[in-house]
Amino acid sequence: MSDTLAQRLAAFAAASTYDRLPTEVIESVRGRVLDILGICAAAIPLETSRAAAAWVGAQGGVPHATAIGVAGLVPAAQAAFVNGVLAHSLDYDDTHLPSVLHPSASVIPAALAAAQASGADGRATIAAIAVGIEVCVRVGMAGYDSISGTSTSFEHGQHATSICGALGSAIAAGMLLGLDERRLVDVLGVAASMASGIIESNRTGGTVKRLHCGWAAHAGVSAAQLVSLGFTGPPTVLEGRFGFFQAWLHGTFDAGAITDGLGEEWSVPGIFFKPYPANHFTHAAIDATLQLRAEGLTPDEVASVTVGASTPTVRTIGEPIEVKRMPETGYMAQFSAPFVVAAALHGGGGLGLGLDDFTDERARDPELRKLMAKVSVEADAECDAIFPHQFPAILRVRTTDGRELVAKVLANRGGPERPLAYDELATKFTDNAGRVLDDDAVSSIRDNVARMEQLDDMGTLLSPLDRLGSSPAFGAPASSAPASDAPASATPVSGAPASAVSVSADEPKEDSHA
Repeated sequence: MSDTLAQRLAAFAAASTYDRLPTEVIESVRGRVLDILGICAAAIPLETSRAAAAWVGAQGGVPHATAIGVAGLVPAAQAAFVNGVLAHSLDYDDTHLPSVLHPSASVIPAALAAAQASGADGRATIAAIAVGIEVCVRVGMAGYDSISGTSTSFEHGQHATSICGALGSAIAAGMLLGLDERRLVDVLGVAASMASGIIESNRTGGTVKRLHCGWAAHAGVSAAQLVSLGFTGPPTVLEGRFGFFQAWLHGTFDAGAITDGLGEEWSVPGIFFKPYPANHFTHAAIDATLQLRAEGLTPDEVASVTVGASTPTVRTIGEPIEVKRMPETGYMAQFSAPFVVAAALHGGGGLGLGLDDFTDERARDPELRKLMAKVSVEADAECDAIFPHQFPAILRVRTTDGRELVAKVLANRGGPERPLAYDELATKFTDNAGRVLDDDAVSSIRDNVARMEQLDDMGTLLSPLDRLGSSPAFGAPASSAPASDAPASATPVSGAPASAVSVSADEPKEDSHA
């Protein structure tokens, strides 16, 4: 009998040591670790983050790993859970296209926790993260429908990010726990029974989506630990009659997406970083606006703006237009093309727009709303021809003196055609982590990620984040958290400046899985 899909993936994982990784994969992993750690830090003040920390704090267990915002070490699976919750809570984590998976938010928390628990060094951790992300993406792409241009999982109400993330997390954790190729097959077999996540909250609200990547990371570490203690799984877990793809996708999948080029062609470097903390469909419009601003356009010169976008994205960022022109919260602003155009033209933080540009107050700013009222959103055929491999936008501006200005952004910043340099990722990290860490702690993490392959253990990297748990503002019981998701006033480590993060997660966000 030929090797099963799980056996092929396990063989790939067992063979993928640090020394065999392409340089661009290693560099990509370092950037993704820095990105995720910054996002985790910025998400600490959220009510859901405090709830996750409080839940883990009440569980007990053998302390092995850092749960960001929880005082002291906790069991590895619990640390993976907390950090996965934080990593996906701000919709700021990376995106693979065209699958629209967010692989790093589960795989990196799982790998870092497993590395701490096992004492693995930086080289082993980089290799495990690379393989885990690759497995997550390839399993997700097996469920991508190229004809409709969407994920079959999404159409079934399934959150492929967390479902596939559990498998990627399990492989990464299994590698770091020292499991051999045969037992890595078992890890996939066990993790597949733990994978979960439905996205009804995108339609009608709820904060449950925030825990999906945390639960995937938790499942991955748990599966690896259980296999190390003797549990086994079916080798046909993916393609079998009652396997993963039958259960989730009704048996319709592309096996070649998993096996073609495995070990030779890597998806990891091509995954899109998010330069802005907004729905990915808005990013090209932000870039187009920043381009016109750099060329001298000012808000008071604008008579009207038309944002041309891909047809499937218009309902997310442009409908109903009356609502998109008057967002009531920072969270609603993250899914509004009129808002991001107005904010970008006025000038923002971070890499062009940062978290401070998406507060509730900013969403209701009268000057921004005056410009938002002039912005329309419509489907564009040129954008349709590129989607979903990019999320393009074409901005057409008519000025008050009668000029017609056009800015086209057909490739997203942060993707392989317009990659973010490490220094740009460091800027994003500093903007995020600097909300709760002082300058020395920010520099320590940034420098240690840059030399991650030289670290003997991951505790060195994570220790500044571990100290966050000593602040009473973090890891507080859910009952003491404020009623809304706007954070309470927090005292950052060593007196670092506090900054608001405004995210109203109970707002429904249909089709906002990007």
